[in-house]
Amino acid sequence: MESLYEYQINQDSVGKNVTVAGWVSKRRDHGGVIFIDLRIANNIIQAVFNPEDKDSFIIAERLRNEYVVEVSGIVRERSKENINKNLISGNVEIVVDKIRLLNESKTPPFSINDLSVNEDQRLKYRYMDMRGEQLQKNMRLRSKLVESIRNFFYSHDFIDIETPVLTKTTPEGARDYLVPSRVHPGDFYALPQSPQIFKQTLMIGGIDKYFQIARCFRDEDLRADRQPEFTQLDVELAFANENIIYALIEELFKKIFKDILNESIINFENISYSDALNKYGCDKPDLRNPLVIKDIEGLVDKCEFKVFSDHLNQKDSRIVALRVPGGNKLSRKEIDELTKLAISCGAKGLAYLKCDSISDYDNGIISPIKKFLGPDVVNNIIKLTGSASGDIIFFSADKTNVVNASMSTLIKKLGEDLNLIKPAWKFLWVTNYPLFEKIEGSDKLTSLHHPFTSPLRDEDLNSNDILNIKSRAYDLVLNGNEIGGGSIRIHNPLIQKKVFELLNLTEDEIESKFGFFIEALSYGCPPHGGIAFGIDRLAMLLLEANSIREVIAFPKTQSSSCLLTNAPSSISDLQLEELSLKIDSKEE
Repeated sequence: MESLYEYQINQDSVGKNVTVAGWVSKRRDHGGVIFIDLRIANNIIQAVFNPEDKDSFIIAERLRNEYVVEVSGIVRERSKENINKNLISGNVEIVVDKIRLLNESKTPPFSINDLSVNEDQRLKYRYMDMRGEQLQKNMRLRSKLVESIRNFFYSHDFIDIETPVLTKTTPEGARDYLVPSRVHPGDFYALPQSPQIFKQTLMIGGIDKYFQIARCFRDEDLRADRQPEFTQLDVELAFANENIIYALIEELFKKIFKDILNESIINFENISYSDALNKYGCDKPDLRNPLVIKDIEGLVDKCEFKVFSDHLNQKDSRIVALRVPGGNKLSRKEIDELTKLAISCGAKGLAYLKCDSISDYDNGIISPIKKFLGPDVVNNIIKLTGSASGDIIFFSADKTNVVNASMSTLIKKLGEDLNLIKPAWKFLWVTNYPLFEKIEGSDKLTSLHHPFTSPLRDEDLNSNDILNIKSRAYDLVLNGNEIGGGSIRIHNPLIQKKVFELLNLTEDEIESKFGFFIEALSYGCPPHGGIAFGIDRLAMLLLEANSIREVIAFPKTQSSSCLLTNAPSSISDLQLEELSLKIDSKEE
């Protein structure tokens, strides 16, 4: 289809009569000749108005920023001194012989492309912000990302199937958004946190290769990489094992990085969940960061340092050391700030050894705890951690979860502050997660991923040590960010029911929440597995943005509100009556 307007104005357009339309980005009056920068799509074109063409010139005099105009004229080369190398069309301009004012604009609330604008203002006037170069770039890359994903799965014979948005509330790990039913007074639909049960049901229905770019909803506390509604790539395969899924997804990301960033060498590493915690203190380590923690309990079992001795031979405790290359340059003030950071993660403090010279114990090792350790222990720690002169070694001794939280936080902070993280793309599969974990502050169990995740071995469900049961779950981590997660699913109805029972669901709860799914599993469900990826987070990483709000056209704020539309909002008494609802407005 031939376009009404021409947008790709460049050197090849010189001498042509063209018509373009867009927004006035800037207007300049240079002694009788008027210039406007016309913003069209992701390009800026300079248009020139001469006073000889009175009709056009009179209109040009009225133009203000963000007026919408259509101009026609001859493309000519700019003089050498006026060439703008930063623009696609910076070496040409249009000499206008006709202009049509399509619409005027109120004075904009802020200048387009002004990076200092308050985010609340940007969100309130998102349509203005979207005219800027950065959001235009972000939306186009996101679109290209989705195109690359769809083309990949179509080429591998996957079927794109939409699943319901109005569904049944089931426990998925976060609070549901609920929708009251008018037809069934007192009953509610839930917006899906993921298409989990439906995609598994598709496997039962004989759809062996499914994918979907799905909208998902979670009523949870927000942060820079979370939104109440988000977009997810959802994938499921029948008769698949972990290696089949790993190979498929690695091929997908090699295509994405080639299509989007023209990166052709993409490597994937693999680590177990337990090894990730032991080495990095978290299950989403950034492999660009060289810092790792070492267990030193065997080296300090006879020392007199109470902080260590209190946690010796304790089942749920760790004693670790963290070597920081070049870290002895940290000032006392910087070490105090790191101590505060560790304390914010639950630690009671932060011990350290400054290694000015590892060969001089008396003068070259500086630490408040040196006298409690002695030269043999210090030298063994230096040897185990591979420390050298100029390094610093930090220590943590506490409950395992506190040690892991504080040291992983320090690893991230020190990696950034000391410029230890080099530009690269580092993918990591994290595997063999525990099937269950305790709910924080409680002895009750919950699924670490979700209750449809298969145990590593079915017979493990009879174990007395429930928290050590491993699962066939896996996450994909990119540069310290979890970008996707999945598992091989339970396909046996008896095993699925057993998992529900271990989660302390009663027979009535299992029947009311999952009865339809248990029955579906009993009609010849094939072994199957899948994975899901956050499109928003992936786009954010590809663009190296600081927040997923930068890659979503109309995002919510951190308090889950939309400043553009003022949602959420109250509804009328009539609407409440239709839904058989009443708002409890009693004052506390």
